[in-house]
Amino acid sequence: MRERVLEAALRLGYRQKFIGNSPVASGLTTVGVLTKRRKSDQLISNPFYSYVMDGIERECQRNNINLMYANVEVDERNRTLSWPAMLLNELVDGVIVVGAFLEEAIADISRRTGKNIVLVDAYTSDDTMFDTVVLDNFGGAVKAVTHLLENGHQHIGLIGSNPNSYPSVLERRMGYFAALAQYGIQQTYTEDGMLERPDAFEATIRLLRRFPQITAIFACNDETAFGVMNAARSLGYRVPDDISIIGFDDIDLAQEVMPSLTTIHVDKVLMGTMALRMLRDRVNDEQKAAIKTVITTQLIIRESVRPIEDSHPPR
Repeated sequence: MRERVLEAALRLGYRQKFIGNSPVASGLTTVGVLTKRRKSDQLISNPFYSYVMDGIERECQRNNINLMYANVEVDERNRTLSWPAMLLNELVDGVIVVGAFLEEAIADISRRTGKNIVLVDAYTSDDTMFDTVVLDNFGGAVKAVTHLLENGHQHIGLIGSNPNSYPSVLERRMGYFAALAQYGIQQTYTEDGMLERPDAFEATIRLLRRFPQITAIFACNDETAFGVMNAARSLGYRVPDDISIIGFDDIDLAQEVMPSLTTIHVDKVLMGTMALRMLRDRVNDEQKAAIKTVITTQLIIRESVRPIEDSHPPR
């Protein structure tokens, strides 16, 4: 009878939960990963999160853990419209929530599943509720703007944020203001907008027409930076001869564009890896205090920023 049960379980995709010193002794055998999407979105509309998912998948493979993906459909106000069946699957031992969700939605996921949850680039007002993996967005933005300042730029614009932006973007916005203040520069140049290439294009047109003295722009992510580049060129600016541009995230395309984009590197794969490790630890000890892991950033210098003193540096 035992052999027949094991054979049936194997056919259905079940795996035995070993105990003791086995590789899956943590009790985490199947993890569910949730992302949000709107009806018009692709599976993963933000390339940033595809790297995070890759980190989760690699760590699962290393630890012989099953992985299930699902989307939570939301409306334009990020309210949940549908719930994947995965959340009610008893085989799922824990859930990793990736990306922007409203706090109410995260709490709803927790109530519906009753499972351990780790958040990646998602925020709640109470840091003691869930384990989280986030970026040092503020520090990364300070690095970006400081790099422009150290290259002699004083008239620096900001594209890709607004006062109501998602918390990670707000932190980058605040880093922009903080870096300028540290250098005693009071004049700021901002044009509110979204983290989308078309929106960045239009916002940059408006900003440069209002403030033609701008010599550099900090874009809140690389997709925004590409929109800034296109807008600057459409107005007759040369990058970086007439205007310098710096991004944030260091996606693959950043080194392929011309000129290659100076940006802030984020170890997005590590974010996914850490999320899986934190979930595994949480399954082992559900009573321990919630932990926040902050991933630091690195300045990647390429060709889209030039010293303000040099009018035509050799390329």
